[in-house]
This record gives sequence, C-alpha cells and structure tokens, in this order.
Amino acid sequence: TNSMTKPLTVFFGLISLGCSSQPNDTKPNVDFTDRSEKILIVYLSRTNNTKAIAEIIHKNVGGTLVSLELKDPYPENYKATVDQVAKENETGFLPPLKTTIDNIQEYDVVFAGFPTWGMQLPPPMKSFLRQYDLRGKTVVPFNTNGGYGIGSTFDTVKELCPNSIVLDGFSIKGGVERDGILFVMEGEKEKEAQLEVKKWLRKIKMVK
Repeated sequence: TNSMTKPLTVFFGLISLGCSSQPNDTKPNVDFTDRSEKILIVYLSRTNNTKAIAEIIHKNVGGTLVSLELKDPYPENYKATVDQVAKENETGFLPPLKTTIDNIQEYDVVFAGFPTWGMQLPPPMKSFLRQYDLRGKTVVPFNTNGGYGIGSTFDTVKELCPNSIVLDGFSIKGGVERDGILFVMEGEKEKEAQLEVKKWLRKIKMVK
C-alpha cells in the first residue's frame, strides 16, 4: 500500500487538516535506515499489482501493511467501475472507507500505494488522505499503471498533503485491466520489480 523522532511522512495527506509545518517540496536530508521511525504502508489494489509492490516494500522496510477497502466496493465489471470513478472525480465524491487506522499518530512514515485511474488519483486514496491527519509525517507515494504513467496522481498527493514531506515516488507498469491483463508481477517481472523497488528505496534513503 508499514517511527521516527524525525518528521513524519505519509503517502497520503489531508487537505482539510494539512500534514505538517514543513512544505512538501522540501526534501529532508534524513537517513531513514536507522529504523527508529514507525512505517505504515497503505495501498489500494484492484488487480493485485499495487499489492505486489506494497509487499515488496514491506519486505524491505518492515512496518505495518494495510489494504484500503471501501464500505461499498466497486463493481466487478471493469467498465462499470470506470464509469463510477469518472462520476466520482467529476463531482468530488469521496467514497467512505471500510478500513480504519486508529493509531495513525504513531506512524512517522506513510507509504501510499495506488493504481492510476483515468490518469488521476483513485477516489479511495483521496478519501484516505483527507480523512487522516498526516501533518509532519513523511509521505511516500508508489504507483502501478497500465502503461500511461502516473498522470496527475503524485501531484494530487502533494496537494492533499501540504504540510507533509512528500518524497519522490515510485511507478511501474502493471496489468492492463481494460485488456483483461490483470496481474503481471510474477516470474521475471516480479524479479525486475524487486530490483527497481530496492533501487528507489536506496535513493530515498529508506534502505542502505
């Protein structure tokens, strides 16, 4: 989608509450590998590709791994979900979450994982970032997509976490549900993903 005496970072942030007194474009010169911080990894995954990346991150950095679930799940049918998400994006509707995190204040670093939906941040992730107070935390976005990239997703995370420190995110091509290709993070693709994730985690100083 997993503690620090240093600034907290969360992958998703709140717009109404704000995330921290430090602007999110300021990259902290912090080495997270001392593991004194508590890490939360929250992810949204429809086809299990984002889940696979979340699990690779979890293996490397530890922490608490949480799957983001909705009170009213999206339809199984792909086109019906696309239509519903388009309406939610148009109206600004934030779907209520079934997942609850009672001890969000205990975490310093929050990884936020999600697919690209319609070139935008999925509404459930917007719900998460608005619902929880991530100010002062370090937020780390990660993404899977069908080949069209991150769209506006990472920018939206920064907008929703104006008072958090948002680190450079990670993105990788996953399955293409539109074409019936649901899961690809296995075999050689999984090995490639593991190497890419480790390289990224080293770059943002989450692992040595």
